[in-house]
Amino acid sequence: MLFDWEEKPELNITPLVDVMLVLLAILMVATPAIVYQEDINLPQGSKTKAYEKQASIKIKIDAKKEIFLGKQRFNFANFADSFILYAQSMDKKTPVYISADKTLSYGDVMYILKTIKEAGFSKVSLITNG
Repeated sequence: MLFDWEEKPELNITPLVDVMLVLLAILMVATPAIVYQEDINLPQGSKTKAYEKQASIKIKIDAKKEIFLGKQRFNFANFADSFILYAQSMDKKTPVYISADKTLSYGDVMYILKTIKEAGFSKVSLITNG
């Protein structure tokens, strides 16, 4: 038996390509039919309850340290006592917005903020221009 060492082997990859094309065609046909489903437990919404605009308290402090709460006017010196009496009938979850003149000192604005916090309000915000 003689071997021809110069002979190059030929690989026939045509059957491999045919099989791969058939598998690709099967995958392309079957993929759109696959439906992925994940079970998610969603929380209950408030479909029956309409959105209600929450009331808020707006406090304005001018450059002369006069405090306006709606149409009421308070003196800076006795604001703490007056506001605590005013707040007794209010819901403590009501948001409070403070608008203060920029010429006021930091300590004056923090005094008003501290008074509101001591009255029991937890949602207090400072309003800025910007």
